[in-house]
Amino acid sequence: MKTKLFLTTLFLLSITTIINAENFVDTLYQVDVPVVSRSISFENPTGEKGIGGKAASALGIGRKGAPAKFIFPGTTQVLCNIKGPGVIRHIWMTTTPKPDKLEGLIIRAYWDGQKHPSIEAPFGEFFGIMLGKPQAYQSAVHAVNNQAGVSIYLPMPFSKSAKITISNEGPEPSVCYYSIDYTEGDKVEKDSGRLHVLYHRENPTTLKKDFEIMPLRKGKGRLIGCVLGIRTLTNNWWGEGEVKIYLDGDKEFPTICGTGTEDFVGQSWGLQNEAFLYSGTTLQKGNLYSIYRWFIKDPIYWKKDIRATIQQIGVYGDVKGVPHFFERQDDWTTATFWYEPVPSDPLPKLPTYKERIENL
Repeated sequence: MKTKLFLTTLFLLSITTIINAENFVDTLYQVDVPVVSRSISFENPTGEKGIGGKAASALGIGRKGAPAKFIFPGTTQVLCNIKGPGVIRHIWMTTTPKPDKLEGLIIRAYWDGQKHPSIEAPFGEFFGIMLGKPQAYQSAVHAVNNQAGVSIYLPMPFSKSAKITISNEGPEPSVCYYSIDYTEGDKVEKDSGRLHVLYHRENPTTLKKDFEIMPLRKGKGRLIGCVLGIRTLTNNWWGEGEVKIYLDGDKEFPTICGTGTEDFVGQSWGLQNEAFLYSGTTLQKGNLYSIYRWFIKDPIYWKKDIRATIQQIGVYGDVKGVPHFFERQDDWTTATFWYEPVPSDPLPKLPTYKERIENL
């Protein structure tokens, strides 16, 4: 009996040690950890130990010699090319806070040598700025200021390599400042999810056809959430559409079904300019809206496949207390975030710069 109790206790202690080792980042006082901290910027483009700040300015070597670069039209700049295993913990960037820059610069990320990107999105949408209009807010994923100083905090694990690039598809040079903060030596399982980000815009949406937040993905994964930008094209309240998430073989009807657009982002009776940790509204000005929803505390997993949409439904008011719903068309954009293992299927084709910037 004592032997059995001892072995059980030893097993539980071992499990606790493993859990603590895997969650050491969130245990703020734990300092004996199996990883090292690194950061990449133009001041240290490889992130190697002890070589940052070697560039010279008029003030001398190491005195703000390479804080930024201009990304010229038609060119691509490699922001990092890290050997794994490791986890990118935080990315900060900024550029000129104008729609042509925010939509013209494209962020792409390639995990573990995969040839096609798992992340492909304009600068703005990747960092939670919709419709080319920076609005100061903070969520569980993004921190944004009014001048397009932006951060993303979703962990980005990789086992072999992590390559991130920025390309300028706009007509003019764009300045770029950045830092990528990461750890090396993390325990990253081969089949654990890698961050994927999709940009999708329909201008306008198709009448009686739900806007697709998440295209059909097969395999297994976890939906993290999305940021949505809406430019309404007609008057009347537009946000009666329900979110529908089709899981693991769902066909005509989904497993997860919402009750309305403002409900989806945790609000009620329309939208309010309120940004919370996991959902909220960051822009409500004229006919322009930006909203977001993160499934972090209420995770959405899939085992075989997933697809997510939102209806395009408005309301005229009510007749004898009964709302008069109608189908409508508007301009919708999404940046959708999820984890799935690699190799993974290619993302849908990215809309052109002209399609991204139109009407902004």
